[in-house]
Amino acid sequence: MRIPPRITRIGALGALASALFLAGPTAVAVTPAAAPAAVAYTAPVHAASVHTAPVHATSAHTAAVGDICYSKLPGEAHETLDLIEKGGPYPYPQDGTVFDNREGILPQQDSGYYHEYTVETPGSPDRGARRIVTGEQTDEDYYTADHYESFDLVDRGC
Repeated sequence: MRIPPRITRIGALGALASALFLAGPTAVAVTPAAAPAAVAYTAPVHAASVHTAPVHATSAHTAAVGDICYSKLPGEAHETLDLIEKGGPYPYPQDGTVFDNREGILPQQDSGYYHEYTVETPGSPDRGARRIVTGEQTDEDYYTADHYESFDLVDRGC
């Protein structure tokens, strides 16, 4: 059976489906060259974000981790970072607990690598949405103002 030329424009999977539909269960060979190539995704990189912190690997469905200057953090984040440096005491029992990175935005690490701390939100009746998440490396502090939807690595050099 001859397959019309327009069938070849729909790709290897379409040709396979057409061949099976038109010819029945016969052997159809699909060569690797005809199979669609995997597409690599590279997350956007901020031109101004050059630092010596860990590389921010992300998956195709997450945003890249950004950067924020230490001086641009809200005052409450500075207070939280000071408490972390002192080892507490912390205002909330959840502070210092393991952050599991379920969102997959931060670089992938073993469980227990990250810990979370509350950043007070003035006027909020509860803990609010702001957090500092720390990693095990020195000065590996991430700030989120939107409850883990995005993160910025705190840059202490600016």
